[in-house]
Amino acid sequence: VLVTGSSGFLGSKLMARLRDEAAWDAVGLDVVKGPHTTIVGSIVDAQTVASAMATAKPAVVFHTATLHKPHIASHSKRDFVDVNVTGTLNVVEAAAASNASVVFTSSTSAYGEALKPTPTAPAAWIDETLMAPSKNVYGATKVAAEDLCRLISAHERRTRVVVLRTSRFFHEEDDDPAKCADFPDDANLKTLEFLHRRVHVDDVVEAHLLAARRLLKHARDDSCKVFFDRYIISAPTPFSNDAATLAKLRADFRAVLVAALPDDDVEGAFDRLGWKFYAPGAIDRVYSSEKAVRELGWRPRWDFAGVVRAIHHQAGDDDRRVAEALFAKMPGHTYHPQAEQQKGCPHARVVSSEVLEAHWNLSE
Repeated sequence: VLVTGSSGFLGSKLMARLRDEAAWDAVGLDVVKGPHTTIVGSIVDAQTVASAMATAKPAVVFHTATLHKPHIASHSKRDFVDVNVTGTLNVVEAAAASNASVVFTSSTSAYGEALKPTPTAPAAWIDETLMAPSKNVYGATKVAAEDLCRLISAHERRTRVVVLRTSRFFHEEDDDPAKCADFPDDANLKTLEFLHRRVHVDDVVEAHLLAARRLLKHARDDSCKVFFDRYIISAPTPFSNDAATLAKLRADFRAVLVAALPDDDVEGAFDRLGWKFYAPGAIDRVYSSEKAVRELGWRPRWDFAGVVRAIHHQAGDDDRRVAEALFAKMPGHTYHPQAEQQKGCPHARVVSSEVLEAHWNLSE
């Protein structure tokens, strides 16, 4: 297999897992050097991608390299088009020429304006059937890249592609100053996000491997007509997709949560931790990963209840260690210091300089 973005946060986690499993022979491509990167080069350069493909001879390409939403503060729209659109086109075209399938890491940011309903509207239920206008260049370029994947796979049938729209899985604090102010304890906010818009990176890695196995199975079956598919990868929500629940989530979130998890002492755990719940109107969307669970056989280890139990020390030492790592602060530099100051967020999104280079792939 070939992994683009192999020095990044997700890419390096994926490479480590692949190399732990004898069934995978993994080659990493990234513009930044890293312990899991075999080839240093940019996906924007088609020749570099073609050369990497010739070296790896992959059956599957995991395409994780990207410019992320925080790069909006430091990169131009042209940069986003070059990396996220042209770079993806280069990868998928090279994969098609090499008879390789592609797992493309996209984002729930692709749902754009649907993620912010009006104040009086119910919370938005987000699944794979929804389409909405983009609200920033990151989402727009992810949608454009997905469309190219669909064109080359579903319509031209030159390769097979699975798109994984992942929700939040990074460690950094929220980029919304209001949320930073509302939740002084960042772990409190992140734990709540597991109800509707967050996923653990280890579960994201597992989803990628399941998608790859599905692609390999389809490639061996000449009768299989599935060339393109798309899945949301977010921790399973306890909430149901009905009008009354989605409306009440905006009006009385705490009551809906307690009713959804009657066997968990959520209120008691939050009280003992000194945590609070979302204020009325704060929850605006709920991501549904039901399709991934049903079709990929995805069984994520971490959901809201599991994180609460682990953080509240009602689980084993290993579970506590993994859960607490979600909220670990990493000393070093902020992603975009000037942008942080302009936004006025009291929390600095902090990472080490090594992670800064490898995680965000500043040139890509």
